[in-house]
Amino acid sequence: MAELEGKVAIVTGAGSGIGRATALAYAKAGALVLVSDINEPGAHETVRLIAAQGGTAHAIRTDVSRASECDAMVAHALERFGRLDVACNNAGIGGEQAPTGELSIDGWDHVLATNLSSTFYCMKHEIAAMLRGGGGAIVNMASILSTVGFAGAAAYVTSKHGMIGLTRTAALEYATQNIRVNAVGPAFIRTPLIAGLEDAVLPLHPIGRLGTPEEVAELVLYLSSDRASFITGSYYPIDGGYLAR
Repeated sequence: MAELEGKVAIVTGAGSGIGRATALAYAKAGALVLVSDINEPGAHETVRLIAAQGGTAHAIRTDVSRASECDAMVAHALERFGRLDVACNNAGIGGEQAPTGELSIDGWDHVLATNLSSTFYCMKHEIAAMLRGGGGAIVNMASILSTVGFAGAAAYVTSKHGMIGLTRTAALEYATQNIRVNAVGPAFIRTPLIAGLEDAVLPLHPIGRLGTPEEVAELVLYLSSDRASFITGSYYPIDGGYLAR
């Protein structure tokens, strides 16, 4: 039996990149997947790819920076599939690049809302749904920049540092209620988020290449499955040696 057979999963930001790869991996493992993205055509393309490999999925447009839309997303999963067992909160943006003293207020607010507040909004409703179903697993998409700085990316770095604190706190709160919460920290991965930056960031990875969305999805799948049943409150870099420098 596939390791997520009969389970229901949500993936945010699943219209491309790591989110799409994770949705495909979940579906291949037997999950029914709610594919969420603000990019509705991208979400529908992910559903098409899942169907082509024999899986079951449904697309929903969600702006995760809005609490009401995160609530509606989880409600939709419950209405369509009847329960929620797994969630990967992957949606995020790079945002405005500027030294801290020159970063605009709007730029700061937009990144924090999309990357960090959204994770709280999603978890708030995901946890409630999982408690009703007897438990579940949440994986938050953090970053290598959850533990180090990066010049010109104050808002992004802050949002990803905050995600680790949120992950660990929720893990402690729900550990005895069969809900596990972990975070994954990719380095620079070949996705639309870093389009045009590949040559500049490749030397930062001692392994000599950038990662792929599929490699990250494999780690997410593991943490979402019963193979990781004793793992919660943890942060797992997947970085080609970036943090070992």
